[in-house]
Amino acid sequence: MWYSFLFTVGQFLLRIVNGPMNVMHKNRLPKGNYVLIAPHRSWFDMILIATVIRPKQLCFMAKKELFKNPMLGWFLRHVNVFSVDRANPGISAIKIPVKALRKTNLSLMMFPSGTRHSKKLKGGAALIAQLAGVPLVPVVYQGPLTLKEVFKRQKVSINFGNPIYISKAEKLDNNNQKLVEKQMQTAFDQLDNEVNPNYVYVDESKPHNKKTSK
Repeated sequence: MWYSFLFTVGQFLLRIVNGPMNVMHKNRLPKGNYVLIAPHRSWFDMILIATVIRPKQLCFMAKKELFKNPMLGWFLRHVNVFSVDRANPGISAIKIPVKALRKTNLSLMMFPSGTRHSKKLKGGAALIAQLAGVPLVPVVYQGPLTLKEVFKRQKVSINFGNPIYISKAEKLDNNNQKLVEKQMQTAFDQLDNEVNPNYVYVDESKPHNKKTSK
């Protein structure tokens, strides 16, 4: 109940403040559950992507430190967020999302790079998708990176890619993991190109960098 209410309100407010979003190729989303993967570009990109695919609901992973605040922890749990110890992730970081994908109607949203400040892709998404028997679905977000840019009505574009299937018979050793990571990065690059061939994302946490979108 909370999930639907909060994301409905969020989408309504965003439309008022920023205008309608440009959503591309939503028809590429498969039926059933999947692991939605994206390059992490702002602290609210996952929220915008989640509003676009409603009524389909997502679950999310977040660092355990966020749950130390009782009010924030309560809120996160009510919008399908579970905690992960990034320093010592353990088996639960795999088992919890796999169980959700298998036993519920929730799909999973993940950023393979882990944070907004890393470009290196990691293997958790591929392993979770394989164990759950669901595809990876790439998606990219282009748009405001800060709330200030949102209020300037900078255009939001979200583009979905074709599913990437990983056979359960395929061993995810280092070589195969690198192949999957290459597939993911190629998909991200192609989706960005479909939205804007001149788009370049630059991490705004670095003071001497500026985001370029021609």
